Order: sequence, then C-alpha cells, then structure tokens
Amino acid sequence: MQQAEIHKFLIQYFKSNDCEIVESHPGYFVVQLTIAQDKLLMNRPFYWHYLEKTGGEPNPGKLTFITEPDLAPDDIKGEFIHFGSPRLHQIFETTKQLSSYIRLFEDCTNKAQQNPLYPWIGLNVKVSFQCNRKKDIFLSLGLNLISGKIHEAFHDRVLSLSVTPKIPDYTYTLSPLIMPKSGISRLDSHIRTSLSFEDHSWAEEAFTRWQNDLELLENFYQDQEKGESYETEKEALREQYEPRISIKVINGGLFYLSETAI
Repeated sequence: MQQAEIHKFLIQYFKSNDCEIVESHPGYFVVQLTIAQDKLLMNRPFYWHYLEKTGGEPNPGKLTFITEPDLAPDDIKGEFIHFGSPRLHQIFETTKQLSSYIRLFEDCTNKAQQNPLYPWIGLNVKVSFQCNRKKDIFLSLGLNLISGKIHEAFHDRVLSLSVTPKIPDYTYTLSPLIMPKSGISRLDSHIRTSLSFEDHSWAEEAFTRWQNDLELLENFYQDQEKGESYETEKEALREQYEPRISIKVINGGLFYLSETAI
C-alpha cells in the first residue's frame, strides 16, 4: 500500500464517518473527529465516562496525519502514518467493526430513461505470507453477479464513482444469475489460483532454516533425555518457521453499477 493510497483511504474513511477534513494537502491533512470516532480511536474511556456522568460539553479530538513527510512543511506537527504504523491498523480494525458489509448504488440518473444497475459483489482481502518473517498484501476484487467477470483494484474503481446507499430515481436493479455465496466462492478460488503462481522460494528458504535449527536441537539433546523441554522447543521451532498463507476478508458488499462503470 503506497503512501498516496494510504492518504486517499484515510480521507475517504473519515469523510464516510462524518468527520470534517479541516485541512487537506498532498502530504498531510487535519481531521476533526466526531464523538463516535474519538471514542474509537483516542483511547480515553475515562474522559467520556466522566462527561456522560456529569453532563459536560464534549470536546472530541482533532488529529493531524502526515502521510508524505517530503511534501509536508517542516513546521507541521502530526502523526506520521504508514503501512506498518499501529494507528493505520487500528483504523483497519475500526473499519471492520463499522462497515464489514455495505450496499451501494451508482448514482447515474438519466431522467430520459430507466437505467439498469448490474449487481457486483466486492471483497477487500488481506493475504498474509507467514514464517519467521511476515508479509501482507491487500487485494480488492469485484465479481459481476451476472456475467461472472472479475475486476481487480475494485475498491479504487468504486471510489471514482458517485455512489449512494439509496437506489437513485430512474434506476432499477437487475437480478443476479450468480448468488452472493457462490460469488464469494468464485473470488476465493480466484485468489487461491493467483497465489499458486506466486514465487514460493520464501517458503522453501523457511523450511531449510527450520530443518537446520531442528538438527541443532537434535544435536543438543542427543546425549540427554528428550523430555518436555525438548518437545516445547521443537514446537516453538515449528510455530516460528512453518510456512503458511492466510486469507482474511476485511470487508465487502453488494454494489449496483451501470453497465459502463467497469
């Protein structure tokens, strides 16, 4: 996830949750949190508990996020946010809580005629490659529930459209030929097939390191009784080195889009 994508994602996140973007610049932005977002992000439960007990006037926080330090003025004080930062992953988790599922309609009203909207199912997915090291990649896939077409970078495409949670006037939705449950299975198969073509040398290298450390462990215990400590250390090596890939859905939804949207 590049810094420009992080900036775009954060702006969209806060706008979607009714937070005011006080300032927006290429390398940083300032956001005024709502009460709900302050409670989710600022970790000050005692403050809100006190206000609710006393009836005091709430003062939700204002945050400055720096996404590209080279583009931000030197005198700007704020929180540098990048892919590995705890704050970004906190917002990812909050996104899952608030919008694990959504339904949106493209606003493409043409009053001269009725406009059909095609059903798509969209998933944002985190794929984790794990051994003694870890790498995460994020995928956004959309499946047309009539044609079966799969579109990658689906989230970015939807962000460029005008969408609304209510079906617009002069539009109607087409019934899916592929049911959503089946659509999710198709996207899962697509992801797994794509992963099969990835370079898996990282797993082979992890397995080699695992076997080397196992050999050292065996040598250490060769003149000793292999009791509970041996089994514990052996299991620890397995947990550390065993190559595995996990696929986790972050969020998703149904999107009704015009024929030319994608």
